[in-house]
Amino acid sequence: MIAIPSRHKSLTLLAGIIVAQVLLLAVQIKREQQVRLIRVWAVELISPVQRAGAWAVYKIEHGWGGYIGLRHAMQDNEALRAELGRLKVRNAELEGRALEADRLAGLLNFRNAHAEVPMAAARVIGASPDPGSLIVYINRGSRDGIRRNMGVITPDGVVGKILAVYPDTSQVLLLGDKESGVGALLAATRTQAPLKGTGGPQLSLDYVSNDEKVSVGEAVLTSGQDRIFPKDLPVGTVVEATPDRKTPFMQIRVKPAAHLDRLEEVLVLFTQQELDSKKEAEVNPAPSPAPPAAAKTQANTR
Repeated sequence: MIAIPSRHKSLTLLAGIIVAQVLLLAVQIKREQQVRLIRVWAVELISPVQRAGAWAVYKIEHGWGGYIGLRHAMQDNEALRAELGRLKVRNAELEGRALEADRLAGLLNFRNAHAEVPMAAARVIGASPDPGSLIVYINRGSRDGIRRNMGVITPDGVVGKILAVYPDTSQVLLLGDKESGVGALLAATRTQAPLKGTGGPQLSLDYVSNDEKVSVGEAVLTSGQDRIFPKDLPVGTVVEATPDRKTPFMQIRVKPAAHLDRLEEVLVLFTQQELDSKKEAEVNPAPSPAPPAAAKTQANTR
């Protein structure tokens, strides 16, 4: 027990008596609504501690709840991303099937339009690994009646010719290859000239005189003189025609009619029998134009 000096005993005793009296008064005195003063003091003393405790508990609860919610949100986000990826793949598959259906429908319509011409549909299954040659492989071979030098086309135009034949597959030399060529003619003037591949996206129409009138946009057709393709099949369109001052022949560049860079299905011709374009137009008639607005109004008033 701590010893209190004698000179401070009286002060200590006085202070104790004062505190006791104050406490007794606080117990006896009542504030508004019959609340004793001692209770008011106790509440005021404890309230900051309670508020601090409540604030700490609130932060802990909400912080933990936010952490749990964030984890759930991250899991949901990952699940949504995975689902989005699956939907993108599925959408690409459906788009590919729709495009394939359109191509096959066009191929079938073309085949029906020329039912009298012997031909076989084939699918492109590969391409040559040599970047210097434009060769593709199709899933038709000698067992299907395919022979060397048969013409290969699409509904858009000439593709190339059969280069080599195997039992179940065949090689097709595309029209754009440097070793490829076809007998061609200009649709407007019927001027005949050999058309050769350049190894690039365009073709070269050679030995056309500088005196000939060749227009950009003019159609180039097969001449039938190569004994591979029938006459008047679309080959391409003139995109450049300039006279050459060094030679008596023009420099003519032709854009192929067929999409040689994205072939998927082709037709192999078994004969040089000509294909009548009028029959194809009958099978796929052009949609009739809509009647004028005045005619519609007049028809509605009748």
